[in-house]
Amino acid sequence: MRDGRLDAKREAATLAEPAREARALAERLGLTPYPVRYWVVDHDEMNELIAYEGFQRRYPHWRWGMNYERQHKSDRHGLGKAFEIVNNDDPAHAFLQESNTTADQKAVITHVEAHADFFANNRWFGLYASRGEDGPNAAARLARNGDKLAAIMARSDVDRDDVERLIDAVSSLSDTIDQHRPVDAARTRPDPTDGTGMAADESLATIRERIDDLDLSESVRREVFDEEWLDAQEQDADVAEPRPDVLAYLRDHGKRYDPEGGKAVDREPWETTVIDAIREEAYYFAGQKLTKVMNEGWATYWESIMMGGEGFAGPDEFLTYADHMARVLGSPGLNPYKLGFELWTHIERLTARRDVIDRLLRVEGITPETFHSRVDLGEITESLAPHPAIAGAGPATLDALADLARANDPRVDADAVDRALSVRTGDRDPAHGPDIERYPWKLLTFEGLAERHYVLSRPEHCGALRAVSRATLQERARYMFDVDRYPTVEAALADVDRTAPWRRLFEVRESHNDVTFIDEFLTDEFVREGNYFTYEYSRAGDEFRVASVDAEDVKRKLLLRFTNFGKPTIVVLDGNYGNRGELLLGHRYNGVALDETQTKAALERVFELWGRPVHLATIRTEYTEEAVRRARRRGREPTGREVGVRFTYDGEESTEHELEKSIADQIAAETVDYDTKPDEWLA
Repeated sequence: MRDGRLDAKREAATLAEPAREARALAERLGLTPYPVRYWVVDHDEMNELIAYEGFQRRYPHWRWGMNYERQHKSDRHGLGKAFEIVNNDDPAHAFLQESNTTADQKAVITHVEAHADFFANNRWFGLYASRGEDGPNAAARLARNGDKLAAIMARSDVDRDDVERLIDAVSSLSDTIDQHRPVDAARTRPDPTDGTGMAADESLATIRERIDDLDLSESVRREVFDEEWLDAQEQDADVAEPRPDVLAYLRDHGKRYDPEGGKAVDREPWETTVIDAIREEAYYFAGQKLTKVMNEGWATYWESIMMGGEGFAGPDEFLTYADHMARVLGSPGLNPYKLGFELWTHIERLTARRDVIDRLLRVEGITPETFHSRVDLGEITESLAPHPAIAGAGPATLDALADLARANDPRVDADAVDRALSVRTGDRDPAHGPDIERYPWKLLTFEGLAERHYVLSRPEHCGALRAVSRATLQERARYMFDVDRYPTVEAALADVDRTAPWRRLFEVRESHNDVTFIDEFLTDEFVREGNYFTYEYSRAGDEFRVASVDAEDVKRKLLLRFTNFGKPTIVVLDGNYGNRGELLLGHRYNGVALDETQTKAALERVFELWGRPVHLATIRTEYTEEAVRRARRRGREPTGREVGVRFTYDGEESTEHELEKSIADQIAAETVDYDTKPDEWLA
């Protein structure tokens, strides 16, 4: 009879060295990951972990079983195999599937090390760990939440069904948090809809008192804080600021509907505990949802450098690894691995090309107009190739590397070279020297590895300089000054910083999320070279058609897909709508209509957390049958009319009403402004 635990232990023992060496290589490449603890699990255990969203202990709930059944069927029918699962924690925990081949396991380990680096360094993941703790401590915090909710369910005075129903309601609204702020931020904000239209401590009288306290001169006061300015503040205060964290608002101001009394009553303390626990977990998972493209692309990029570029996959494993990578990048639909990998490579290539162009434009006689005629791009590519000893680092180039080390070349690890030479001459036991046959990267430093993998020296990117346009050259030249000129092309290329592309990747990794990442780096060139396009449903043709190949259209479509996790953005507009204690939510309309069936179901969930009637303001586009028929005859899309709608749920039935124009104007947007920078989002 097969002993699964024994097999897992044997498999884990064989992976100890690859895990250790992958960590050493990752750090040599400049990554700074959380410590990672690896576990080998079988199919059922992996399915359980996926069902529990990457953790071994969660709160009791029926949906974990549903998740398990779905994953189990997918695994059994070959619809999708999970190679690994890793969570954002310090230390991170990575679970590897026992049935993976050795090549797959190595690929997974290098992938995980890059994920752990992203977790440790991206500021959006840091929002969850912003309460003064050393790290996320996620496994312990989620386990504590599980224990709290299990204890509540075990109480004799609490109906388990009531707890599960509350968990369902809160979970269904988990995407209505304010993911741009720390988990506790919304709890400290004043209620913007307290009936006065302004925060209690920011009334106009308070503003006037503060100005008086400043003891300003009469001239300054007239110049800056005149009556016109004060009147403007009063007018602005009449409009409540929408509140993005709907769950926090429901937690702080909501009640529970008592069907026996037919009215809203205060919650029991255990109900608030449940809301807090589920909301906190929503913030943990927000970082992963906000950076799916960046994170998966980052892990895929460094996996390819380690497995392919540095030969972490041995000669007998490389074909298996190549097939593994082809399957990952070849998955259909919007593939975050592929899109992210290509965007990171695009940034790397742009950074390197900009550095080279800036230096070449400083060469005497080279201008944007003469660049392509005066610069021999073939010679440039050859000049940017890594030093032969760096490119072929290993036993065969040991003497050449030793010469570089004696010259204090920063690209060479002099100590590692010295130990390798001692082993070769018999002065040192091979067990105490670097294994340069299997891990030649140990002979190089970060600078050496950056040159070895310099993007413009890779065959697939050798045409990057040839593709640069005169407009781009003129734009770069506009910021050039008559300093640091080079007498020759050779002198200019000698100053090229081959670490600059990777250092730029590290900078981008720290502050961006998927929306800002795509907004800043998805360029015309990227769309053109990647053959990206948008498609949409044609009402006239009753089919999907290619809509545009324009970069701005592609970007806009992707941004809509990733803003607010790709879900509608809902905010609190009024907590005392109609002066009846009813809740008015607003849909930040961006041209994409709500699914009305889901909207009505969501309002029923909100009612459970508010206890009184709830409303949702949105906009939809209505088409007349005649307009659709006419458009089909002409082969065009019909023109619709945007109409404001207010959906209402009062605890018994859902109704639909015309929306007040002032509210429709408040939620409508002709365009969506994504021109924001990461620091602004994190302010």
